[in-house]
Amino acid sequence: MGEYSEAFVAFDVAKKKHAVAIAEGGRTGEVRFLGEVENRPAAIERTIKKLGKRYDRLHVCFEAGPTGYGLCRQVRDLGHDCMVVAPALIPKRSGERIKTNRRDAITLARLHRAGELTGVWVPDVVHEAVRDLVRARESGADDLRRKRQQLLSFLLRHGRIYEGGGHWTLAHRRWLACQGFEHPAQQIVFQEKIDAIEDAVQRLRRLDEQLSAVVPTWSMARVVEAYQAMRGASFLVAVIFAAEIGDVRRFDTPPQLMAFLGLVPGERSTGDTVRRSSLTLAGNRRARRALVEAAWTYRYPARVSEALRLRLEGLPKAVRDIAWKAQVRLCARYRRLNAAGKKPPVVVAAIAREMAAFLWAIGREVEPS
Repeated sequence: MGEYSEAFVAFDVAKKKHAVAIAEGGRTGEVRFLGEVENRPAAIERTIKKLGKRYDRLHVCFEAGPTGYGLCRQVRDLGHDCMVVAPALIPKRSGERIKTNRRDAITLARLHRAGELTGVWVPDVVHEAVRDLVRARESGADDLRRKRQQLLSFLLRHGRIYEGGGHWTLAHRRWLACQGFEHPAQQIVFQEKIDAIEDAVQRLRRLDEQLSAVVPTWSMARVVEAYQAMRGASFLVAVIFAAEIGDVRRFDTPPQLMAFLGLVPGERSTGDTVRRSSLTLAGNRRARRALVEAAWTYRYPARVSEALRLRLEGLPKAVRDIAWKAQVRLCARYRRLNAAGKKPPVVVAAIAREMAAFLWAIGREVEPS
């Protein structure tokens, strides 16, 4: 073993081969490029074990990306530290115009040794599986929305406008069934779009059923039930929030959670001048969108509906108290901001921000099983 007892190893991950660099401990430790290793567990294990023989401790890092967390779990199983780096928070030199895998790996190793990298939370295998199912459900909902919009746009081009109320109701479906086109090609296009929508509806229904079956067996099931004590936090909103955020106890304060969700204002202040801008929107967009959708329910007066009463049954008193306190506060805040002339999106964003703080408080009251 050399002079240094620890080393910082960086992988610039890719589909087929990872570029590997190492920075030895200490300010004067050597930083060098080790070469490339195939993206296979056996090859990666050989590389880690070879380095493990030379150094007492290895600190491994790589950027979060499409290759997932498999490398992180493998390194940790081998007994070494591993950090998955947030790509957006990696310090970059504005004057650099050359980017290669070799340079990226060396830069990561050097920054990791300096402690300048920020890691992301790595879910366990089961949590990642549930999150994949939640995101698949979200993709299914987006696909259905696009297909419906395509059909409405097709009908609008041909002057078919439904004036009987909202779209996709039973009456609207009966109206669609009565539509016909003179040219066979247009009738085929119309029917294909109708069939595509029906297929998307069935897919979304299957994903909802799978989600309802999987969540009760999940370690976060109790937390999901507790989140539903909040008004507007339906089963789907609670599952999305839990899947994307994980255990909220990893955030020491509510502002940290708000920053993770992108619900804090940007700021460019200097000296005595304070300049704040709109929300950063730089965090987890899926959880943020779920909160914003739930925040619209606070435009009505505080009350416990029948659906909410059923969700509250069996929950700890501390959770119920937090939920009711949140409802009273947020409904009143919505009225105040609305009376002050604030635009509805601004009001809802403020409500979503405070809603995140109350969900943080509820999450600390219930431990995952």
